[in-house]
Amino acid sequence: MHEMSVALAVVDQVETAARSRGAGGVDSIRLEVGELAGIVADSLHFCFALACAGTLVEGAELITHTVPGTARCEPCAQVWEVGMPPRLLCPGCGGAAVELVSGRELRIREVRWTDPAATGAPRGEPTTEKSRSCAE
Repeated sequence: MHEMSVALAVVDQVETAARSRGAGGVDSIRLEVGELAGIVADSLHFCFALACAGTLVEGAELITHTVPGTARCEPCAQVWEVGMPPRLLCPGCGGAAVELVSGRELRIREVRWTDPAATGAPRGEPTTEKSRSCAE
């Protein structure tokens, strides 16, 4: 299950960044996950809960946003969502010379952490569709 290696890498990168900035903890992590990246969101959330245990990231909320896969036809320049399973023939001209434009992303888009000097500061509100706490 490569979701565990992804979760471990995210936790490591976020923890390193948070420590270098003197953060007291991490409130939330927002990831962009392409629908063609081969990541199962529920598995990633499960693995994240395990990966962040005992780290500075423990208690953080993982928020994932799915980026749709899109392709562009080279001959006619039409752009379309390819869906799953991917439809890689151009709906406009039927051509097969396509370029994948999006959908393979796996990107840390935003991290919110706690400033140890700020006491009683409110936690950030999640702004995307799928969120779970590391404590779940």
